[in-house]
Amino acid sequence: MKKQSFPLLLSEIRACQVCEAHLPHGPRPVVQASEQATLLIIGQAPGRRVHETGIPWNDPSGDRLREWLNLSRDVFYDERHVAIIPTAFCYPGKGKSGDLPPRPECAPLWHPRLMQALPDIRLTLLVGRYAQEFALGERCKPTLTETVAAFREYLPHYLPLPHPSPRNQSWWKANPWFEAQVLPVLRERTAAALAA
Repeated sequence: MKKQSFPLLLSEIRACQVCEAHLPHGPRPVVQASEQATLLIIGQAPGRRVHETGIPWNDPSGDRLREWLNLSRDVFYDERHVAIIPTAFCYPGKGKSGDLPPRPECAPLWHPRLMQALPDIRLTLLVGRYAQEFALGERCKPTLTETVAAFREYLPHYLPLPHPSPRNQSWWKANPWFEAQVLPVLRERTAAALAA
């Protein structure tokens, strides 16, 4: 079977309408990647602001994530270095307490092909519970807190993180070990993954 070109794969993803009937704001797949990328960020699904702009992590959550990684916007949005692939590529709409979960059709449909086309990934950041459950499967702990606390078990390939949403302020206050123990390793591993 002939290998599909990477630009064609991205074009297919960006044109996807598989979940259209379930998306109150319509499909707008958001993805950033190139075959040269060495750092992969897997999040949940785009939020409303990302849906409107088409730019991944273009919101307060993204500001905090870039701060955690110690990356400028220029580096973060350089697809030659950083691939950003959510668990689902389209904004799922609002639920009772925040955004709805990522659509379940998306990751099984597109992730295997994308992962095969990204041979140089050195580190994958799993941001939020949905990303962790999808990527880690049974290796996930019962809670996000336990999975993040056990981050060393998943290195060197994966590093699980809480979602950097402002809604999670109480989580950071309740878990000061995250800033003390995880962030230094996160920054060190991110820098190493991006080093030439």
